[in-house]
Amino acid sequence: MKKHTKSAREIKGEKIQNLAEKFKKAKTLTFADYRGLTANQIAILRSKIKASGGEMLVEKNTLISLALKDSGHKLEKSQDPKGTLLTGPTATILAYEDEIAPIKETAQSAKEVGLPSFKFGFFGLEFLNSQGLESLSKIPGREALQAKLVGSLSSPIYGIVGVLGANLRNLVYTLSAIKDSKSQ
Repeated sequence: MKKHTKSAREIKGEKIQNLAEKFKKAKTLTFADYRGLTANQIAILRSKIKASGGEMLVEKNTLISLALKDSGHKLEKSQDPKGTLLTGPTATILAYEDEIAPIKETAQSAKEVGLPSFKFGFFGLEFLNSQGLESLSKIPGREALQAKLVGSLSSPIYGIVGVLGANLRNLVYTLSAIKDSKSQ
């Protein structure tokens, strides 16, 4: 019996389908130019992104482009009039848990090493240019935002307790003054 070997077209189709499924699962997608990073730097970045709840992939730009279409992410001509966003070596960074943590890790690496540089990305299905990704990378992490929220929610409560306590103290002082004046 002959074994059925997959044709190049079938393999390519499976890769596109797998990529599209990952793109659909991801909360954010980031595409960056990693040209100039050493294999060791790429491995370190990959592990940091994985630790932050993401994944870093390197695939051909044509496969990325087809997978973007299949997953519902539209890279329109107005967003890339020169057709230059998906050229050169492209790393795909997917965020599965925290939307921003893998973007922050990529930006931190760029700050330390000078690379990679953001090309574009998607927050959900919304297109983000490189400046939008830079802005997202500057947002505090999830834990910091949660701590800030708890602080802002508890602060008015302490204010209310202070005001109510002051009113009670004033009432006691007034009653005490009335008592003192009647006893004289």
